[in-house]
Amino acid sequence: MINTYQTSLAPPPLPPRYNRSHPVLIPAPLPSKGHSKPLIRFLVGVVVLHLLLSLGGFIYLYHNEKMEKHSSAEGRAAPISSDKQDTSYKVLAHMVVDQRSITAKKHTPGNLQWDISHSVRRNISYYHSSWLTILQPGDYYVYSRVTFSKGDPVRPLVSRVKLRKNETGEEKIVMQAYCSLDSSSESSPRMCTATQGRLITLEKGNQVSVWVQDLLLVDYDEGATTFGMYKL
Repeated sequence: MINTYQTSLAPPPLPPRYNRSHPVLIPAPLPSKGHSKPLIRFLVGVVVLHLLLSLGGFIYLYHNEKMEKHSSAEGRAAPISSDKQDTSYKVLAHMVVDQRSITAKKHTPGNLQWDISHSVRRNISYYHSSWLTILQPGDYYVYSRVTFSKGDPVRPLVSRVKLRKNETGEEKIVMQAYCSLDSSSESSPRMCTATQGRLITLEKGNQVSVWVQDLLLVDYDEGATTFGMYKL
């Protein structure tokens, strides 16, 4: 018996055969957007922090180097400024006795006359060539050196530094010094020096001078008799 049954349906296709030498690639899953944002923010923060630290270190090194240069420059300039302080703006006076005034002296007490043109004064004035007038108040170191070339047969040789408040003020003794000579020996000249110094607080307008008991007993040679002061 012959089967006369026929159909138009084609047989199902066979599944493809893959060669074993070609592995099957399975795509990896993409990272989720929720986890990538914190990572990116962290990396950006690290980069910014690194930049800030680098900039801060540069500024610190630059400032430190500048300060060192400034300190070294001040150290080199210190001796110069110290010299200027000693020679320029200090208030001081160094007076030398007037040798010409000896011709008018008699055996009388009085204030010594100073040679204004050969003396040194800074911010200190004078009055009648005998008194130094204070222009700036403060603490002053006042010194005096009076050399005597002749002695007094009765009294010890004395020099006194006197102070008065102003030109018409009452005079008071703030320092005095003594020395002695043998007045009996006229053939061999001898000398003695009365030296004194003291810190005195002076006000503006105060006047200071040196007084001796006998103007003719003083040695008027250059450098033998001086008087001065300087403000501390």
